Amino acid sequence: MSRETVVAKRYAKALYEAAAQDGRTLEVEQELTAVVEALTSDKDIVAFITSPNISEEAKWQIIDTSLKGKLSESVISLIKLLIERGRADILPELRDSYIKITSEALGFANADVYTTYPLDEQEQQNVAKEFGELVHKKIRVHNIVDTKLLGGMKVVIGDTLYDGSLAGKLERLEKSFRR
Repeated sequence: MSRETVVAKRYAKALYEAAAQDGRTLEVEQELTAVVEALTSDKDIVAFITSPNISEEAKWQIIDTSLKGKLSESVISLIKLLIERGRADILPELRDSYIKITSEALGFANADVYTTYPLDEQEQQNVAKEFGELVHKKIRVHNIVDTKLLGGMKVVIGDTLYDGSLAGKLERLEKSFRR
């Protein structure tokens, strides 16, 4: 495990504890996800945040101006702290660690659901219900479109893969012929 991962987990745990005291764990998760997407989606923003030629104070002033009133104090304080310490680059790992901590604490399991087309809300709810009964947890679905599946779906929950895709079935059939 890299040093950045360990540091990200520590920050995530501290953020979770602060959010849990306020009863805002899921809201903070949504805010953190939005911040990470906003700060990592544009190459210019990434270059700005990671540039050693721009002072932390200048970075913070611009980010503070754009985020003020849109995020909770705990998320804003965390971002400021990361910028001051030159650790803004760990935000994606921190978000992932925070999601894991929140999921475990609230009895959720995160499922990556691979399909050949985007699932609508009802289909995601059906997948969540079906697999929730299987693993005895509330499932949070993250739909990933993968046209290589040919049809069906693959679901990854933790370290377990449930492969009901046509490509997976064909691959298993091919392996059985080789034996």
